[in-house]
Amino acid sequence: MFPRPDLFSLPEGIHYLNCAYQSPLSKRVELAGLEGVRRKSNPAEVTPESFFIGPRTLRSKFAELIGLSESDQVAIMPSVSYGISTVAKNTKVSRGQTIVVLGDQFPSNVYPWRRLAQETGATIRTVARPDGITPGEDWNRELLEAVDSSTALVAVPNVHWTDGTRFDLRSVGEKAREVGAALVVDGTQNIGADSFELEEVRPDALFCAAYKWLGGPYAVTLGYYGPRYHDGVPLEEGWFARKGSEDFSRLVDYRDEYRGGAQRFDVGEVSNFALNPMVEQALAQVLDWGVENIAEYLDSLTAPVIADLEESGFGFTEKKWRSRHMFGMRLPAGADAEEIRGRLEQENVFVSFRGQAIRVAPYVYSDSGDLRAFREAVLEY
Repeated sequence: MFPRPDLFSLPEGIHYLNCAYQSPLSKRVELAGLEGVRRKSNPAEVTPESFFIGPRTLRSKFAELIGLSESDQVAIMPSVSYGISTVAKNTKVSRGQTIVVLGDQFPSNVYPWRRLAQETGATIRTVARPDGITPGEDWNRELLEAVDSSTALVAVPNVHWTDGTRFDLRSVGEKAREVGAALVVDGTQNIGADSFELEEVRPDALFCAAYKWLGGPYAVTLGYYGPRYHDGVPLEEGWFARKGSEDFSRLVDYRDEYRGGAQRFDVGEVSNFALNPMVEQALAQVLDWGVENIAEYLDSLTAPVIADLEESGFGFTEKKWRSRHMFGMRLPAGADAEEIRGRLEQENVFVSFRGQAIRVAPYVYSDSGDLRAFREAVLEY
């Protein structure tokens, strides 16, 4: 099934191992965007029903991807920070309580909690990455230990964005429920490239930006809001979120009731006629390929390279706690990060330097030659 570089427009001669930064658009998604832009050329074709078809389809496909039976619990927004800020606005936190996050967590899932802590007198409890090159077991244990009777909310990813360390969110969710804390998950670096079952983790809210492993455009995020937040107050009071908004002739018959589930949290102008078709095709593409097929393929690409580089002294999170689709590599003593960065650029190998790790994130257009180019460049140190 893979690799499929023919489905993308990546230039020849580059080794793009940076899907965790941004995925390239497939030709299928690119075409959907062009058609969406052209549609605005003749707005006579945009009917009232057109405003609702796109969002309805996005909710349905994302729900299918995460194993959610009720698609109206999916909201559509421009960013993870938008969703996180909505949750922060609707989570009761008291002075002396704690909000648990991970060390070096992506800032979209930190800044809203810092604001909430400042406003309420709560404390941010940061679970730092343990020392050593194989932190997975200890990091997971310390995360669980940080959740206690003082915890109001746990806000974590399922895969750490800097190095691919995986977290056992099923256990975290169980602990959070035991103490009455909310669980908020940023699934951006996992969903679409590796398995995620909503019913196993049971988060209170989950967000996933479309422009990485979903293969979609920038500025669209899909979010799940569980029952804890169904009566929440949205960031915006848009007309689309109200019951009866399908009837344009009665929009001035103002109604306070929101549409069902999480739809009250939709961003204004959610019926984006250019971006929504792109996200729709991106989700359809991932579902067609199958997430497990994607994960197995990426694991087959990365595992041999990791094994070779481990023998040469590079450090990796232990296999049990390492994601299958991306990895972070720490340098051995004597290796110069800037020198390695220069060699990678010279060989047209595109990766990311995040924190103390070199992050490598191939995708279905990648092949063993791309990983070999990476391996040869870093081993020249």
